[in-house]
Amino acid sequence: MTSDSSQSPLVWREDGLPQSRLYGDVYFSSADGLAETRAVFLDGCGLPGAWAARDRFVVGELGFGTGLNIAALLDLWRREKPARDAKGGARLNIFSIEAHPITRDEAARALAVWPQLGEAAQVLLDHWPSPARGFHRVDLPGFDATLDLAVMDVSEALAAWSGQADAWFLDGFSPALNPAMWSEEILAAVAARTAPGGRAATFTVAGAVRRGLAAAGFAWEKRPGFGRKRERLEATFPGDVATPARPKSLAIVGGGIAAAALARAARAEGLAVTVFDADQAKASGNPAALVTPALDAGGGPRAALPAQALARAAALYDALPGAVLARGVLRLATGPRDPDRFAAVAEQDLFAAGEMTVLAAEDASMALGEPAAGALRMDLARVVDPAAVLAAWRGDVVATEAARLEKVEDGWRLFGADGALLATADAVVLAAGADLARLWPEAPIRPVRGQTSWTGPTDLSVTPAAFGGYAVPTPDGGVLFGATHDRGETASDLRDADHARNQAALAKGRPELAARLADMPLHGRTAVRATTADHLPLAGAVPGAPAGLYVLGGLGGRGFVTAPLLAEHVVALMLEAPSPLPRDLVALVAPNR
Repeated sequence: MTSDSSQSPLVWREDGLPQSRLYGDVYFSSADGLAETRAVFLDGCGLPGAWAARDRFVVGELGFGTGLNIAALLDLWRREKPARDAKGGARLNIFSIEAHPITRDEAARALAVWPQLGEAAQVLLDHWPSPARGFHRVDLPGFDATLDLAVMDVSEALAAWSGQADAWFLDGFSPALNPAMWSEEILAAVAARTAPGGRAATFTVAGAVRRGLAAAGFAWEKRPGFGRKRERLEATFPGDVATPARPKSLAIVGGGIAAAALARAARAEGLAVTVFDADQAKASGNPAALVTPALDAGGGPRAALPAQALARAAALYDALPGAVLARGVLRLATGPRDPDRFAAVAEQDLFAAGEMTVLAAEDASMALGEPAAGALRMDLARVVDPAAVLAAWRGDVVATEAARLEKVEDGWRLFGADGALLATADAVVLAAGADLARLWPEAPIRPVRGQTSWTGPTDLSVTPAAFGGYAVPTPDGGVLFGATHDRGETASDLRDADHARNQAALAKGRPELAARLADMPLHGRTAVRATTADHLPLAGAVPGAPAGLYVLGGLGGRGFVTAPLLAEHVVALMLEAPSPLPRDLVALVAPNR
């Protein structure tokens, strides 16, 4: 299902109700949409009773629409969620599907009818998902809840999601007007994504829907309807509700952005986290970090992964006070094929309108502040302060090397170089970059030595740009540029020759800036990047290892782009929670690929 993106999928009727331009159906009841949601979906799925004594509850929805159902769910969850205890609070995961998203302003107008939704509606509006095609993870602060919105066709979204819902809100437009949403194939896919003992509810009792639910294995019954609808459906999936034992503690080996992103994601889920890093100076220690995606003009999963990772990283960094040094980065054209490649990237529906913009030479030169052949303006790209990010996310670090791991019945033991027991944890993640092979000898990691160069404070206002190399501002007003790329090298010495190489690359990509910096003394740093043969990260369970051992590594030079999203994926795997990644991207980063 596709639509003309220049037109909203919504029109406003004379009575003020939003109606689908595509299907001719209203988004909610003219009697009282909120009362309908509470009666049909919340009561219909047995909420709040169904989540009593649960540490996690997962709700799926077909038809995100105005967000009314989710706002009502959040309001109920905040008032009636399972009580917190010493083990942490209960978590709500929401997965919703919308092929034709509306704007934040349209949703605000629709939801304004119910001021009683208050903060529940406001938090949704404050974090309104992007309309770009793909999966979007959305934090809902203050509600112990996370929303994953799939902007795509319903069949594709259900096939892509790896979670299992405890409750389904089946809220597509009416079966008569949108029959594809209610087909037997779709309802079978819903069943395949339903946990044992799960519930489903809908406003319709159409025969095709009843037959589809029954064929998929649901037992259904009619219940009194809302408003002018005489009846509605409640359905139950067979099986006993499971309460799996999940990890409560996590040990992270490593100290850079991968470790910091893991610590943030794990603590958000209520895990007790300990980070082990013997040499913190080696980890993500440049004065600035460029947050730009690997561009793939061909589309497909290798284009979708960096697009989704960039959007998530930008949202998380923007929420950190003082972390973002610059918003928006230019990717300069350096070869004859770049304009066409930039145009192909900008036209991908993986980005919302305006997030990727091709600039001709005149506009690129004006934006850069010196002559340029052309550029791709990446509005979601960022320059961040690594120290600020690590300080906010990583927390306290145990400055000790974890030299050996041992699987035991109640988890994992970590030992120091002297054989002393350092800690016991339910799960361990290896996030030590190029040092992964120390605890995972089979790690498919290739080392790449890199040296960066930077100046002290200048009077320059530097537009962040990438051109094969890159040049970005530092927190103290200096300029960071580089970096060298030497495969197979692991030496950590600082080399004047590599400063010269960085200056030469800068002179080629930004000659005027290079000339202005030519006589300034340079500082530098050398680090070893961890790459893989296919240049894709490793995020998941360590192949062949006992349960509870995971890896986040192989991030190369783009850790600040990919680590935030992939850390959430790894934490989701260990908690058996829904991953923010669609299945094709899970396969792309699987360590056993």
